[in-house]
Amino acid sequence: MNHKYPKVLITDETLRDGLQIEREGVSLDEKLSLLNAMVDAGLKRMVVGAFVNPKWSPQMADTLELVKRIQPKPGVEFFALALNERGREERLKHAPPLSIEALPATHLHMCDVFIKRNTNKSLEDQELFWRLPVERAATKGVKEAAIGLSAGFGSNWSGKFSHELRMHELQRQMDAWHEIGVTVRRIDVADPMAWNTPVEVAKDIQYIKKHWPSIHIFHLHLHNARGLALLSLYEALKLLEPTDTLIADTALGGIGGCPYCGNGQATGMIATEDWCHLLETLGIETGIDLDKLIEASALLSVILGRTLHSQVAFNGGLPKGDKLYDPDMPVVYSFKEALHFRLGPSVYEGNARPWLKS
Repeated sequence: MNHKYPKVLITDETLRDGLQIEREGVSLDEKLSLLNAMVDAGLKRMVVGAFVNPKWSPQMADTLELVKRIQPKPGVEFFALALNERGREERLKHAPPLSIEALPATHLHMCDVFIKRNTNKSLEDQELFWRLPVERAATKGVKEAAIGLSAGFGSNWSGKFSHELRMHELQRQMDAWHEIGVTVRRIDVADPMAWNTPVEVAKDIQYIKKHWPSIHIFHLHLHNARGLALLSLYEALKLLEPTDTLIADTALGGIGGCPYCGNGQATGMIATEDWCHLLETLGIETGIDLDKLIEASALLSVILGRTLHSQVAFNGGLPKGDKLYDPDMPVVYSFKEALHFRLGPSVYEGNARPWLKS
């Protein structure tokens, strides 16, 4: 691994954030086939579903059944989202195969409209309950914890939030943990409405590194509605140090989105295969077989019946060795013909070679 970069953990959200925005049903068997394809490609961390009300998130209705059918594999972690006590209890019952994040965490939503649409609570309700993890930790001898924000960069309903406001909301959480003698080690940043920019991400990381040096784990869940998420994640990668860990949430084909945010399937996440390819070009080992990951993305495209949003899935990784293109290749025009890197020359058969003499 190139030691000028932090340690990188990839958490694939295809089966949770990715599928929660898909209106059409994806069967349990199809989910399992995707999960197995991702494990076979070398992914070590996956969010496989959510214990939430199936009335509002129908694609998550079979999460428990999926969890029961998971075959544990050494070194692979499976996670599930839980937004209330009932969900957290269900998740705990099935660990393993599920993994549970070790650090207790506080988390603040910054948009009053979003928290109402997403959880049917208000910012006033949030004020009553956000300290509960701190209160529980105080009775259990907890030594380390995490803090976090949702919609910190901005909201489709409320506009942009300032760096100063984000840091204020994080400071409140830092103070609450410090009051009971707990050290904060991780920060979680969720950006469901894709207001992230490289400039704002850089500003936040620089501040956090300077003012809260105990934080060494940076967990970024960035959406890509406006095409900046990969740039923002790269900015984080450049600013963090070898002693830090960057947890990057991604999804096959760049799918994903919250149905309460206003952009639907167009929201998207960073494509797992695009992120892995970027890491490879930087010399950062991922342990992932990019070709197999592209095949998993192609499988997802077939299951969903639509074109996805990954450039690497369209074009393959940078060709090298025996994967360099055939000099005799004719002209290539279409997306389908560009898939010759995985489907072979039959996709462009019969196309012209105007540079040849007749």
